Amino acid sequence: MSNVVVLDNGGGLIKAGFGGDLDPSVIIPNCLYRPLSAKKWLHPSPISISTTAAAAAATEASSDLDLTSASVRRPIDRGYLINPDLQRDIWSHLFTSLLHVSPSNSSLLLTEPLFTLPSIQRATDELIFEDFNFASLYVSDSPSLVHFYEASRRPTSLLSRAQCSLVVDCGFSFTHAAPVFQNFTLNYAVKRIDLGGKALTNYLKELVSYRALNVMDETFIIDDVKEKLCFVSLNVPRDLQIARKPGKENLFRCTYVLPDGISYTRGFVKNPDEAKRYLSLTDEASSPSLGVKNDEIELDVSEKTENRKKIDLTKNEFDLTNERFLVPEMIFHPSDLGMNQAGLAECIVRAVSSCHPHLHPVLYESIVLTGGSTLFHNFAERLEKELRPIVPDECKVKITTQEDPILGVWRGGSLLASSPSFEAMCVTKAEYEELGSARGFTGIQSCFVRGRKRLSHVTIEEMRRKDVLFKD
Repeated sequence: MSNVVVLDNGGGLIKAGFGGDLDPSVIIPNCLYRPLSAKKWLHPSPISISTTAAAAAATEASSDLDLTSASVRRPIDRGYLINPDLQRDIWSHLFTSLLHVSPSNSSLLLTEPLFTLPSIQRATDELIFEDFNFASLYVSDSPSLVHFYEASRRPTSLLSRAQCSLVVDCGFSFTHAAPVFQNFTLNYAVKRIDLGGKALTNYLKELVSYRALNVMDETFIIDDVKEKLCFVSLNVPRDLQIARKPGKENLFRCTYVLPDGISYTRGFVKNPDEAKRYLSLTDEASSPSLGVKNDEIELDVSEKTENRKKIDLTKNEFDLTNERFLVPEMIFHPSDLGMNQAGLAECIVRAVSSCHPHLHPVLYESIVLTGGSTLFHNFAERLEKELRPIVPDECKVKITTQEDPILGVWRGGSLLASSPSFEAMCVTKAEYEELGSARGFTGIQSCFVRGRKRLSHVTIEEMRRKDVLFKD
């Protein structure tokens, strides 16, 4: 069997490695960047993978970059490939300089966004078979790989026994609620929110630029701020009251120091312990002690006015208060950003309601969270709190976050690529040359449909025998 390259081609990060491995060999940002001091577009260096803190991979994405006002070019916008030439450049660097593979002697397992347009699918096929000359190709969507991996990892769970789950993928470009049944994503029931990590970062940039310093060009820095300091509120009205309090009574106030390029080249949280004071809060109704009196409000307003006059623009730092929980709040209430779309909880209910009624109880009890945006503290708790009132009383709600939401899709692909029947599911280059890239129900798509049917017959027991590959 030839080498199988597993490529999770995300809009923010590329995770690449070989079938059967526990973790990807390489994680790199899916972009080129150009610092102010450079004239050429540069490839970001790989991100170091830590199995104990792999969830921090995205935070480390810019560890070696000149973060200050770097220009960024991305081949993927809003989840879909818009610049195949740029993607070819990034993949060429990845396969040649980082993975050191020979595509002509390798197979490729590639993840592709749901509902990809035929023109984009054709451009992808041309890249893989004509530019890189891979021997064979298998294309999969993220939800089916997440379900496949979780069913193998938790053999006694309802998800594994019923072969049914609802995968909530909060990624870089958008959020999907996708029901999966017997390794098939039920496309007719998938619901999408046009909101992901990129939009949250842009919103935080606007808030900080309006209230403190102009950081509209500091994408990498604000990404770091979002990942280190933002969290999901369990009680928004109460937390808004606390955020208005002055001094130490404000449990959310914290300071982020920007890099100066001399003493330190990366931003950091000024007082990490102070930034974690909010963890002492519990999900309780606001008590009288948390109320804000009128005289306190007047004092707070006057203090803010004085502080505005005393702002030192030469200081390389800014404070955050309610921005810390208002930014992730957009996932649950996109209308606050002016988007005419349902929040995540309602999106999940609509996805489940689109399926057969017999599947409803199983789907509500087998919700799996994946994607970097699910790493916000209290994300699962808040989602369950919002779901419970709108889910039928006879249905249980159980939400599971993947052990590593950033690498979960890739690990599912790695497990599938190590299956003995994987080669039979792939489309070979000869089939591509014969049938072309007509991605209807004829041509190459018929080969992918054939492969998906074979995947549905790959037994979980067969995959569990491969679990030895995933043990430390």
